[in-house]
Amino acid sequence: MPAPRPPGPGAETAPTEGRSTGTPSHPGDAAQPTGAHDLPPPARPATEGAQLPAGPMPDTTDDAFLGGRVRALQPRHGFRAATDAVLLAAAVPARPGEAVLELGCGVGVASLCLAARVPGLHLSGLELQPAYAALARANAARNAVPLTVWEGCVAAPPPGLRLQSFDHVMANPPWFAPADPAAPDSGRATARREDTPLAAWIATGLRRLRPGSRLTLILPTARLPDALAALQDRASLTLRPLAPRKRRPATRILLQARKGGRAPFALGPPLILHAGPRHLRDAEDFSPEARAILRDAAALPLM
Repeated sequence: MPAPRPPGPGAETAPTEGRSTGTPSHPGDAAQPTGAHDLPPPARPATEGAQLPAGPMPDTTDDAFLGGRVRALQPRHGFRAATDAVLLAAAVPARPGEAVLELGCGVGVASLCLAARVPGLHLSGLELQPAYAALARANAARNAVPLTVWEGCVAAPPPGLRLQSFDHVMANPPWFAPADPAAPDSGRATARREDTPLAAWIATGLRRLRPGSRLTLILPTARLPDALAALQDRASLTLRPLAPRKRRPATRILLQARKGGRAPFALGPPLILHAGPRHLRDAEDFSPEARAILRDAAALPLM
């Protein structure tokens, strides 16, 4: 299949740690758990539709995304993808036939949500934690989505992945500093703590892109200066803030970098995630635009 392209000059060799991915769970998340399952342990080879060997694995829940268009098994007590994975996928302007890499793919939710919106993509994911990589393969199979899952760290990807280039790279890097208190669950702690600097995530993402292609990131607003520093003179940038409600400060941003681009910096309007000035009842209260993205698989343009 016409998937990832061979690389140009300058494959990377940076030798440091990487991480898993996902988004923190909170009220109003896009995932709705519907049951529990026991899955086998991870398969190490990076293959599409890998069969998982028998054996025990921690409890998982069966969660729905995009109004049930995507079903994903996630660790009940580990790191759990939620709205940020869906928003990230919605912001990637991929077209059928293009190749997309997700750095830190976790259990595969962002890649699967992108596949639900854009058919015919050639999807790959890189995941540090073998148990999460195994779940990503299982989730791809149960959603009938071809997804190649590589195991390894973001700063030093597997050699086979370094031989490929992509039309899009997307990532939800970790948010918490290594000195912050660790989550009690080791998988969640690994996914949330920044053992690999944000600059290394950006550098790997840019290396895996062909010229003129796009890196899409979702980040807390406080990390914008670090991202801009890492991208300086390397890409043209478009940013869209994500605000919880009208007249509230943006807490997250979607940042898109076009490799080698020279266009002026572009700032889109804020996406307001929730309707009304405050949360009034125990039910989701997404704004119409956010609901279309999170429930109906609408695209999220940055401008």
